Amino acid sequence: MATPEQPITARSARLPSPIRALLVVALLYAFLVGVKMLESGIKGIGSDYTDPLFASVSNPLAGLFVGILATVLVQSSSVTTATIVGLVASGVVGVEAAVPMIMGANIGTTVTNTLVSLTNARRSEQFRLAFTAATMHDFFNVLVVIILLPLEILTGFLHASASWIAGLFVEGNLGGTFDSPIKAAVSWSAKLAEGGIESVVSTPVAVAIVTIAVAIGVIFVTLTFITKNMRALVADRIEASLNAVLAKSGTIGIVVGMLVTIAVQSSSITTSILIPLVASGLLMVRNAYPITLGANIGTTVTALLAAMAAGSVDGLTIAFTHTLFNVLGILLVYPWPRLRYIPVLLAERLANMAVRSKSLALAYTFGMFVVIPFLGILVLT
Repeated sequence: MATPEQPITARSARLPSPIRALLVVALLYAFLVGVKMLESGIKGIGSDYTDPLFASVSNPLAGLFVGILATVLVQSSSVTTATIVGLVASGVVGVEAAVPMIMGANIGTTVTNTLVSLTNARRSEQFRLAFTAATMHDFFNVLVVIILLPLEILTGFLHASASWIAGLFVEGNLGGTFDSPIKAAVSWSAKLAEGGIESVVSTPVAVAIVTIAVAIGVIFVTLTFITKNMRALVADRIEASLNAVLAKSGTIGIVVGMLVTIAVQSSSITTSILIPLVASGLLMVRNAYPITLGANIGTTVTALLAAMAAGSVDGLTIAFTHTLFNVLGILLVYPWPRLRYIPVLLAERLANMAVRSKSLALAYTFGMFVVIPFLGILVLT
């Protein structure tokens, strides 16, 4: 006799592929709206405290921690780097002081996909894969900072090179703005949802808290169904082909990550999209890795556009510093087999421990992105 679940499973399996594909697109759109609402909610709590973080920071390590914490507060490295560009352009922060902040923003932006990976905590194997995919980005950015920050402090080569490149554009026609249709549509839906929340909740802080709670719920539900439907939609043969293409050339993955990030103007969105792909087994961890690196490059476009709009040589210099930092980081680590997968191996080890103790995953996330930066700023400033 068939169990009650069997007819449901059969009907689900018979769902036509075009309809399932449309469902995945709709779920993905809802997921992006949830990510945007999460950014807005955290920004609603932390935006009033972001700019003061940048003031009077002269110690490079303090600047690094400021960049991490500020990005965590606003949930967007694009917002942080654009803010830094504006502060540099206005003369509030010097170029040399801003370089470590830019590096910190690169680390802070990975908190979003780490939080997204926690939604899989109740399913051990999916959680292991998701947490690995999220934290390999953390470890890569930390490794690059460990290599390049001391060199920058000793020689100033990054901002000197960026200054030279910016000089080539001084006589050009700087200016203009850019908003992708994807970002505009997602922002419109998120604002619509937030407007509904504001009609029920009165105080700004309460609105921010409720928005965060709703966003986490949306992210959790959409990721659950995205994972389920993508597994049913994509045949094993196509899955193998996708991984085979990316395995042959990491450059393809880097380009894909860069282009997607430019399109959505958020490395957090790009890397967060990878979490359900990896968790569902559709994309292997090591094939997702170069996509995250490409996202690092793509996210620098926002700062470049902000600098062009500002029309400041110093602002353009710090924007190019951001681009050079991410490109050079990939060139230093990815081409060399002995270095390439160090971030992935570290992430795998951490994920294996996190599967055995979910509290470790929470402690890592909170410690890495809040406690350490906060204590670092407190001690060094």
